[in-house]
Amino acid sequence: MLTLIRDGQLLTPAPAGVQSVLLVGERIAHVGPVDEARLTSLEVPCEVVDARGCLVLPGFVDPHEHLIGAGGEKGFGSRMHEVTLEQLLLAGVTTVVGCLGTDSSTRHLGALVGKARQLTEGGVSAFLYTGGFHLPPRTLTGSIMDDLVLIDCVLGVGELAIADARSSQPSVAELARVVADTMVGGTLSGKAGVTHFHTGPGRARMSQLHQLLDEYEVRPECLYATHANRTEALLDDAISLSHRGAYIDMDTVDPGLGPWIRYYLEHGGVPERLTVSSDAHTAGAEPGRLHEELVASVREHGLALETLLPFFTANPAAALKLRQKGRIAPGLDGDLVLLDAGTLDIVHVFSKGRRRVGDGELLIAPEGRGV
Repeated sequence: MLTLIRDGQLLTPAPAGVQSVLLVGERIAHVGPVDEARLTSLEVPCEVVDARGCLVLPGFVDPHEHLIGAGGEKGFGSRMHEVTLEQLLLAGVTTVVGCLGTDSSTRHLGALVGKARQLTEGGVSAFLYTGGFHLPPRTLTGSIMDDLVLIDCVLGVGELAIADARSSQPSVAELARVVADTMVGGTLSGKAGVTHFHTGPGRARMSQLHQLLDEYEVRPECLYATHANRTEALLDDAISLSHRGAYIDMDTVDPGLGPWIRYYLEHGGVPERLTVSSDAHTAGAEPGRLHEELVASVREHGLALETLLPFFTANPAAALKLRQKGRIAPGLDGDLVLLDAGTLDIVHVFSKGRRRVGDGELLIAPEGRGV
């Protein structure tokens, strides 16, 4: 199957002018001028999508979602529902990483693996973190390292809670052991091997992560701290951590992401170390919040789209060592989002080289098979 996306304004995520993109199978085969007559002569089915008036972006990479639901902290009636394939695709999310949160008693890693594989079969690239909020971490094999080495969709450990009354109140030495096992598992399997930290509202903020770097043989790029946009004091701590080589994540649970990103950049945060996640499905969090906050940051807060876009695409792909994701270039996965250049509404979504959303409407059957 060939797909030609013709004459869109390309952001790779860097601005690249008006370009055409040719998809062959699941991959991007060519970026630039295309001889359509020659394509026709091949007598191979070819879909042509006119992208004039559209911005062509990499598909969004969401590094933190509760794919089988989160919540439950106000009793069983507050349990959240699962994230659906339709929600992801309509939000432009083509790559997602799932995790367990506070509840690892009634929500299990086996179910999370099953959900990730269901979404992957439906056209989204889905991965997960082993473990959860608490120590000792829940695993599938009995070992963090073995989970990374033996289970294809496991990229690291998370979300492991610090600075939070709901955490296990871990010592720095306990955290160091988890980080080390995760890092080695990532090395053996060729994966990111990151430990994804939930940072709560506690007064310790990210001090334990700084201690890890000060006192233990830990690679900074293996530390990945989320919820950095809770307070200015926490974000200041995160900015300092970004200069040490760690990755920092902001969530879109609450409206108003733009001012937090502006604060991060104006106070010297390392741009290449910042990512944005939806934290769906916690209370009030949906996959669509990523796109909504991207647009609001441009429209309401005056940030440039080309400045923001790496935080939603290339940077999370780099943090998670998903080398085929987050950018537009020949040989990479055919994951693309087309936005109306005027309204910034999502018009088309491609994942694994196939159009899944067209003219803002879902193009998959209810059971998740392509039509």
